[in-house]
Amino acid sequence: MSAQSWKEELDGQLPEELRSEVDTFEAQLEQKKNGQIDDRVFAETRLRRGVYGQRYDNGQRFDGQITKRLEYPCGELFKGPDTYWDAPGMQRIKIPFGGLTADQLEVMADLADEYADDILHITTRQDVQLHFIHIEDTPDLMRRLASVGITTREACGNSIRNVTACPISGVCRTETFDVTPYSKALATFMLGHPDCQDFGRKVKIAFSGCAHEACGLTSMHDLGFIGKVQDGKVGFEFYVGGGLGAVPHQAKLFADFLPAEEILPMSQAVCRVFARLGEKANRARARVKFLLAKLGLEEFQRLVNEERAILPHDDAWTAYLDDLGSYKEEPLKIAAPLNGAVKPEGYDAWAATNVYKQRQEGYATVTVSLPLGDITSDQTRALASLSRKYVKDTIRTTVEQNIVLRWVSESDLAQLYGDLVVLGLGEPGAGTIVDVTACPGTDTCKLGISSSRGLAAELRTRLAAQSMNLDESIKNFRIKISGCFNSCGQHHVADLGFYGNSRKVNGYTVPHFQVMLGGQWSENAGSYGLAMGAVPSKNIPAVIECITGNYVANRQGNETFQEYVKRIGKQEVKNMLTDLTAVPAHDVDASFYVDWGESREFTVGDMGKGECAGEVVTLVEFELSGCETESFEAQLLLDDGNYEAAYKGAYSAMLHAAKALIKTQWLDVPADPNEIVKEFRARFCDTELFYNQFAGPKFANYLFRVHEEEIADYTQDVAHRVIEEGQLFIEQAYACYGRMNVVNA
Repeated sequence: MSAQSWKEELDGQLPEELRSEVDTFEAQLEQKKNGQIDDRVFAETRLRRGVYGQRYDNGQRFDGQITKRLEYPCGELFKGPDTYWDAPGMQRIKIPFGGLTADQLEVMADLADEYADDILHITTRQDVQLHFIHIEDTPDLMRRLASVGITTREACGNSIRNVTACPISGVCRTETFDVTPYSKALATFMLGHPDCQDFGRKVKIAFSGCAHEACGLTSMHDLGFIGKVQDGKVGFEFYVGGGLGAVPHQAKLFADFLPAEEILPMSQAVCRVFARLGEKANRARARVKFLLAKLGLEEFQRLVNEERAILPHDDAWTAYLDDLGSYKEEPLKIAAPLNGAVKPEGYDAWAATNVYKQRQEGYATVTVSLPLGDITSDQTRALASLSRKYVKDTIRTTVEQNIVLRWVSESDLAQLYGDLVVLGLGEPGAGTIVDVTACPGTDTCKLGISSSRGLAAELRTRLAAQSMNLDESIKNFRIKISGCFNSCGQHHVADLGFYGNSRKVNGYTVPHFQVMLGGQWSENAGSYGLAMGAVPSKNIPAVIECITGNYVANRQGNETFQEYVKRIGKQEVKNMLTDLTAVPAHDVDASFYVDWGESREFTVGDMGKGECAGEVVTLVEFELSGCETESFEAQLLLDDGNYEAAYKGAYSAMLHAAKALIKTQWLDVPADPNEIVKEFRARFCDTELFYNQFAGPKFANYLFRVHEEEIADYTQDVAHRVIEEGQLFIEQAYACYGRMNVVNA
């Protein structure tokens, strides 16, 4: 159907607010086509409605000839040499707390058929994404979503992102209470709120029903709420300033107990303070976590409490509390045991990992495993039909990129499993080492460096084949992979985390992944891992075999993996990986120069270096490798509690990386830190040689800030932050040097 016919067909069926939003966006889209709206303004406009640009055909468009790299917003029209052309992009669909109905699933399946590539992708924030969308189709798409109560508003942009919550909240056996209605109320209240329209960057919020499980992963959110009952009163532990990204921050406890009637106004107060005082000019520092670090927790608390005290009263703060009693999920069928039911082949293995016994007797929650978070449009429609057969509208997406069906009568489990198998949705392994999480990476993301999805698919295949023989101690490990340092795959909180990078080897660019250890998935992302070293992408399966094998063979008693790593020390773990960091010559094993899931070489080709270039390559790469060693030694100092030495070691590693780059232009670099920073700024920042294509001066600013700041108290958080920043600075130094070689080739 045309845009006009869909507008006519749905006329009168949409909530007025949603209809008005889409009409406004459609008008702005027309203005953009006619050159009547500023590009920057329109970019934020479309992002706030979840419309993204994406990587396409490995970053290039071929129309008989190479035109230009697609570094443009999704689907907008751009003038090439002679003609106009457009670039498919991505539509993110906001799903508060992951809650879905069968009707909503069916509409999204239709949209994937008609506008995308027949795939719905579940994200690590319980959203749904459709890829290869053309921007001229998005108003229709938004209207059809609005017809089933879904908005894409503020799915991206400098706004409140999707509010996430534990997918088994309300049926969990260990929760304090069901946090679903509270998360829904906050998501509704914050959507489009005038106090949330002037942020420098995004704000992410999560709810958890208990502290000890992963649940809502509150520790890694700007605002986190953990259900708590105190003196018979319902409320929350309230956390602020968490976040992953390039440099992760652990959320800080703002209030040990925040009454339920205060969660909306207190969140509003935090947002007002962030909008007023948060960074605007430097996007790399424009998150709540950086404002909190700048002000300190006590000052941040004082400002927020002052803001709360002067907020004009809003009846919406507590109106939803009067309706809590009306919020109640109901089963479709009366509970009955599975006793006597015929179990299909494979049922027991599936039930062991994908079935959770609810606190309500006779009912279970079933996890539908989605490898890489993908489900086809046909499977989605069929799953909607199954949900109507076995449950009411009690469907949720999960942060581990799966879908759960709640309130399944135990008597139906065997039959449901058989139905899922027919659809190709009966894979076991949910929540285990097989259930690998990955961001889109180089498949569609313009920031992707290495193929996170390609690696995840390979690991899942290998681990699934070994699943029956895996030691119990590693079966529930979490493996999480990001295509770059930004942690969209949540690599910081995995037992085994990986993020994409690259190295120049023998004149070729070789895909690598940085190995992260020390992360903790439980206790709402209880701790963050640190980088152990870069390993060629093709050796990552061997890395997993090596580390898990050593753990199984050498753990003491019921020692956890985190306890094991701490006992043997990171240096010992790094020693295990030494042989796996090597890259064979291209004529010995060319597979190392091709990323997982790709057929083309990762490299731009032979660099054609001369004799002098060969000397410099050896020197710079050697010195950058030494910087990584310094950075790793800073980690060891951090683990030993020597925070000042750890901080200074990470700073030294950054200085030496900057000095290594300067040596490509001036071999006799002074040793004085002020001179190094001065020369680095002049040669690599003023010239923008060091700048990241998408992050600009972000990584250079890490060095400048650490060089200038005065630390009164060398805390664990401060040292951890500089170690993270130092590693990213070194990674950017590698990337910068690689670009220099390409330019000089």
